[in-house]
Amino acid sequence: MDESKRKAIQFLEKELKTYAALALFLSKKDIHERLRSGAGDAFLNPAYYKDRINEAESLVNDLKKAN
Repeated sequence: MDESKRKAIQFLEKELKTYAALALFLSKKDIHERLRSGAGDAFLNPAYYKDRINEAESLVNDLKKAN
């Protein structure tokens, strides 16, 4: 695997951890009460980050298989 693919995989794996943490954080019941509703509602939805996790995992798998 060349260096660019390795760096891309490392970046995506860090993103996966970030998305998982955000999804867990935003799934807490009292968080929605503390955060204001507004234009950024999509970013406050845990499902948004779960979708990003699925996309990033598929990219990581594709990059690993391409080797």
